[in-house]
Amino acid sequence: ILAVLYKGGEAAQQEPRLLGTIENQLGIRPWLESLGHEFIVTDDKEGSDSVFQKHIVDAEVLITTPFHPAYVTKDIIEKAKNLKLCITAGVGSDHVDLNAAVEKRIQVLEVSGSNVVSVAEHVIMSILLLVRNFVPAHEMIERGDWQVSDVARNAYDLEGKVVGTIGAGRIGYRVLQRLVPFNCKELLYYDYAALPEEAAKAVGARRVEDLKDFVSQCDVVTVNCPLHEGTRGLVNAELLKHFKKGAWLVNTARGAICDKDAVAEAVKSGQLNGYAGDVWNVQPAPRDHVWRTMKNPLGGGNGMVPHYSGTTLDAQARYAAGTKSILENYLENKPQEPQNIIIGLSGYETKAYGQRK
Repeated sequence: ILAVLYKGGEAAQQEPRLLGTIENQLGIRPWLESLGHEFIVTDDKEGSDSVFQKHIVDAEVLITTPFHPAYVTKDIIEKAKNLKLCITAGVGSDHVDLNAAVEKRIQVLEVSGSNVVSVAEHVIMSILLLVRNFVPAHEMIERGDWQVSDVARNAYDLEGKVVGTIGAGRIGYRVLQRLVPFNCKELLYYDYAALPEEAAKAVGARRVEDLKDFVSQCDVVTVNCPLHEGTRGLVNAELLKHFKKGAWLVNTARGAICDKDAVAEAVKSGQLNGYAGDVWNVQPAPRDHVWRTMKNPLGGGNGMVPHYSGTTLDAQARYAAGTKSILENYLENKPQEPQNIIIGLSGYETKAYGQRK
């Protein structure tokens, strides 16, 4: 059993609840070793000499995480002759070539629902920090300055705005629920699957079926859909032209859903008033990644952070327990919980990664 997790360093030694780290190893080492299994844990995942690539050739089970993903490409799957199961400790399995996994009958499971509340809360925080122009205001205080007009000139209320989500699944719907008390002008959603009538009514959300029409109506757009062939590069230069000038965009789904350079240019020009999120097209993000430093014409509009929205201590407890449960079911040959199965032995078992035949 091979696990690729992130390095926690001193923080992980001081805080044992940082379970998703190489130091604390999801809390499952004693249990696995008591059953006689070999458990290799690493954060070294890049290149042919990495610990990940050296051991994937023998591994039967791979555990990885969206926060420091081991990219399981078709080439890796070809080398992994013994691989039977990929577990995502968290939610979102786009780091695995799912079509290649189907071909090789490798099961792919994730801990469904383990961090949906954590991410939905982060979305609301990100929307507010952009709309209220929070980051430049805080930076002003850190510098020792005090010029209220410099930050207030680009600060707004969320009340009365039109907010829309691309994707209205487990996370997107919870975002809509949390937006209700803000008295937004309207809540919209874009999704190939319509919400059940009662669910849409409960949050007062209206579906818009054309994406360009959808973004043109929104003051705030939040991306809450999985990454797959149909969503990669979805928010590109062409789509950004259809956004309201000065709209805000939040993405806590996957970085590659938004075109990196097109977003940076839209922020720089003021077509977007700001962009916030915690997901990057490559993780860890390179030091010179344009999203680290992009600013709108007034010197704000950047709410980017490392990928941590779904790995709060509360979420880590849930996805560590869920990972152990998936492993137990696999090792004891018991059926898996259906909502956790992305790829089963007979292929795709979810519609989350696009409409499949």
